Amino acid sequence: MLASLIKKLGVKFSLNDPRWGRGAQDNKENEQQPEQRPNGGKKPMDGPPDLDQLWRDFNQSLNKFFGKQGGGRGGDGGSGGGLPDARGAGIGAGVIAAVVLFLWLVSGFFIVQEGQTAVVMSFGKYSHSAAPGFNWRWPYPIQSHELVNLSQVRTVEVGYRNNVRNKMPRESLMLTDDENIIDIQFAVQYRLKNASEWIFNNRDQEETVKQVAETAIREIVGKSKMDFVLYEGREKVAYDTSALMQQTLDKYRIGVLVTNVTMQGVQPPEQVQASFDDAVKAGQDRERQKNEGQAYANDIVPKARGAASRLMQESEGYRSRVIANAQGEANRFSRILVEYQKAPGIMRDRMYIEAMQQIFSSTTKVMVDAKNNNSMIYLPLDKLIAQTAAESAAAFTAPAQTAPVEANPEVSRPFDRNRDARSSRDREAR
Repeated sequence: MLASLIKKLGVKFSLNDPRWGRGAQDNKENEQQPEQRPNGGKKPMDGPPDLDQLWRDFNQSLNKFFGKQGGGRGGDGGSGGGLPDARGAGIGAGVIAAVVLFLWLVSGFFIVQEGQTAVVMSFGKYSHSAAPGFNWRWPYPIQSHELVNLSQVRTVEVGYRNNVRNKMPRESLMLTDDENIIDIQFAVQYRLKNASEWIFNNRDQEETVKQVAETAIREIVGKSKMDFVLYEGREKVAYDTSALMQQTLDKYRIGVLVTNVTMQGVQPPEQVQASFDDAVKAGQDRERQKNEGQAYANDIVPKARGAASRLMQESEGYRSRVIANAQGEANRFSRILVEYQKAPGIMRDRMYIEAMQQIFSSTTKVMVDAKNNNSMIYLPLDKLIAQTAAESAAAFTAPAQTAPVEANPEVSRPFDRNRDARSSRDREAR
């Protein structure tokens, strides 16, 4: 705006012009005759611009622009040297002040990127928070703003710096509940949830988060056993540390949200690492031997119990079988006694036949013709019985293809003779 005004006034401020700032003095010199010029008619040496003449030219142009006549009392630059009047100078100062005021107000615009927020402060005191986008505040020194990235995941390291090997013993060495010292390195990841609390409620934000993390894990480790922290309890320790950190940070109103606690390294101190490894190996051997013994016991004890149970059941079965057989024999004898008393001879023959049948069923039987003094064995009854049983089974499975088995008269005839002879002997004995 100021440049356009100057352009309308017709004032040229070109620093490349060698005669810049000489103004009316050069015009008067041009009107003089060459012989009247100093230095034999030569132009004077070019020099720096005349600031007084520049100011007078500017005021004359400004007065002409607003319809005023320049110059002093003499009209064309008398004894006053062409100084502008007070009213023209006031108008020029007002224009300049308006331009400066406009530029000052424009400087209050600012842009907030996505994922960020701006904390606006009035004379250093919190005023409000600006959302992402194009915003405006009162320019400095009335108001100022500070951009805070809420979406960034920040990390603080405890017990090491940049690398797990670069340990910080003062932070990593901790005492457990069973009075053992362990070396722990872990990292905490967090985000900001309140920008104003993050800026105004703590002086050194990252150092505060680190100290809270160290305090929380020392409390958790101090309540736990060494073996629990080293082996099966790592995840539990990390979870409890995160919860305790969040609880403490909320009490301090720091505006931090803990997202993750990662255990980078948990081990005994380096000075006792070898001894601890030996103790761990011994413990592992002890557990291995205990497991092997338990596995052997799990294999032997069920088998022994099964064998004992089987013997008990077999003995119970034998006992029941013997008792049942005895009772059955007793009942059978009682019934036979009743029948025997009715017909003793018939019952003796029947009992004799049943006894012989029982004896012959479990012995090898061969029929020999002893009456004619013929020692030739000619009738193997076992084979004949087996053959008859096989033929009966075949006839049962295929009755249409198998012919009925006829009794061999030669086989049945000796048996009938023997039976008749036995019956005659029994009658003679009676």
